[in-house]
Amino acid sequence: MDSRIMNLLGDRVLELGPAPDASSPYRHFKLTRDADGIAWLLFDREGASANTLSADLIEELESVLAALESQRPAGLVIRSAKKSGFIAGADVNEFRGATDPWPVEIAIGRAHAVIDRLEALKIPTVAVIHGFCLGGGLEVALACQSRIAIEGARFGFPEVMLGLHPGLGGTVRFTRLVNPMQAMTLMLTGKTIDARKARSLGLVDAVAQERHVRNAVKDAVFGRLRRARPGPLNAILNLGPVRGLLAKRMRAEAEKAAPHQHYPAPYALIDLWEKHGDDKIAMLRAEKTSFANLMVTPTAQNLIRVFFLREQMKKLAGSGNRIKHVHVIGAGAMGGDIAAWCANQGLHVTFADMKPEPIAGAIKRASELFGKIMRKRIDIRDALDRLVPDMEGEGVRNADLIIEAVPEKLELKQKVYAGLEPRMKPGAILATNTSSIPLQDLRATLAKPERLVGLHFFNPVSRLQLVEVVSHDGNNPEILQQALAFVGAIDRLPLPVRSSPGFLVNRALTPYMLEAMVMLDDKIDKLVIDAAAEKFGMPMGPIELADQVGLDICLDVGDMLRSKFGDALPPTPAWLREKVARGELGRKTGKGFYLWKDGKADKTPASPSTAQPTDEMIDRLVLPMSNVCVACLREGIVDNADTVDGAMIFGTGYAPFRGGPLNYARTRGPENVVSTLRALAAKFGDRFMPDAGWENFK
Repeated sequence: MDSRIMNLLGDRVLELGPAPDASSPYRHFKLTRDADGIAWLLFDREGASANTLSADLIEELESVLAALESQRPAGLVIRSAKKSGFIAGADVNEFRGATDPWPVEIAIGRAHAVIDRLEALKIPTVAVIHGFCLGGGLEVALACQSRIAIEGARFGFPEVMLGLHPGLGGTVRFTRLVNPMQAMTLMLTGKTIDARKARSLGLVDAVAQERHVRNAVKDAVFGRLRRARPGPLNAILNLGPVRGLLAKRMRAEAEKAAPHQHYPAPYALIDLWEKHGDDKIAMLRAEKTSFANLMVTPTAQNLIRVFFLREQMKKLAGSGNRIKHVHVIGAGAMGGDIAAWCANQGLHVTFADMKPEPIAGAIKRASELFGKIMRKRIDIRDALDRLVPDMEGEGVRNADLIIEAVPEKLELKQKVYAGLEPRMKPGAILATNTSSIPLQDLRATLAKPERLVGLHFFNPVSRLQLVEVVSHDGNNPEILQQALAFVGAIDRLPLPVRSSPGFLVNRALTPYMLEAMVMLDDKIDKLVIDAAAEKFGMPMGPIELADQVGLDICLDVGDMLRSKFGDALPPTPAWLREKVARGELGRKTGKGFYLWKDGKADKTPASPSTAQPTDEMIDRLVLPMSNVCVACLREGIVDNADTVDGAMIFGTGYAPFRGGPLNYARTRGPENVVSTLRALAAKFGDRFMPDAGWENFK
């Protein structure tokens, strides 16, 4: 057998030391000792596919450490018995619903004592790390004297994504071990790094292959492994005056990505290090209090809610994806990017267009995308090999799923279907990426309408995780289930919606963007309108978003929705049509409301202005989104208020720390929202009238 295959097979089996005794006294751990007198402690959380740190697991770890203190083995190896990785962090379930910081601080204090006890063991301790080593898991590894990473391991502190910072001593141990500027940057951004980067930072002492673990462990325990030592620069950067200067810079950087008033965690972390960076005991004590205070903030509780919304939407996908070959028709901005994303996720993709130019453009964008998200050149090459231009459309015959992404014209789509349907294999699914045409209109021409579904992706496909999975009355339920499983298999979050104009996301976003046009008509400066939305917490303002999407598309969607919903939507100003007629379409033409250079909007004010966004402006922009979401629930277009919030966050970037438009309404108080909408309707017109659904909204 080829030696490389032997190596691969050898690497697949984890080196876990001697076989554990079946009568282990522990639920979540296995403890054995090898011929060299080294103890092997295996993390193996009962009934779970990944290790997470829960209160009962940490309590059990304490009794394991007590046993080790009395047994005094030659050394200790800490490893995970799970294929998925070392430890994926804390059990987030235990964070939900916390309202009082004091019990949180007591619980975190107990966990601190256990991690401190691990650090204080009088024997050499080695963490052997494969797969994911995140958050609390990395904090356990940092309490060991040395760390060996297996190739492919990933390290990071994602706590900031939950509105928190590390809370098991990580803020202290990490900033002392590696250059504090790099340590702080990783904690402030939540980014992960690979084993080689971790080695170059000094976070791990060695990178080994699985088959060399035993030898590496022996070297570490018996003092033969050269450990990464913090350099003299680390000590200088941790000095008081230097910390003051660096902290100021960090705050300015953080403000750009996460404004202080909405996201307190990065600033709490910077304060912690600035005040206590040179005093380990004081910083450990302050970390517990800071972590507990963050845990009860609305930001943390809403971001924890978003974490569970993502898990809930992943479950909607189910498993059992049967789609291996996807054929995409239309290689424009959306079609080309959908094809590239599917190839990136390991599927065989053929894609067709009327002309060769869009196909060439799509291949170019795909190779740029793969270059950004893949580390190895061979992976990039393989992904490009899976992406096959197919001008003749031969791929139709063998495809399990055909995604149509041609322009939004009913006759054009119907013509495409007429040529497609006779060539499709039995059991294949036909999906449309339409964002505006109801499926009822599209299915009329099909011989087998039951296999038509909507798969509505969002732009940019590689960044926005949502896909609306659109059903119509004549659907085969099994086809819908397969479509949901496909979305999950390409690492996207499905939202089941019933076909209706604009589905959920576009119907909710359109009033946001059109209201901004009306506000321009009211002579409010575009910079102030965008600033109002950003002040609320939107990732970008509605004017800049309209430019990003394309003013022609905004106009089409606006016209289509107004034809269905009439005066429930803001009117489209005549000057917007003229702008589109002149070809000023936004980012793609270099000019829309803003001038665009290198993919960025030029936001320099034309004249110095003192105008500030008001609460009324914010309400005019954001409350109609909550109103539409309530209407979609009432009409049964979506079934569940939680997934509506998830869809708006993952499909539009709606302020995550607010927990979604319905959660925002619930927090603000539905009565307040309804009375504010009524007041806006009296002042600006009936488009603000509260939907009947508010009466039953909980």
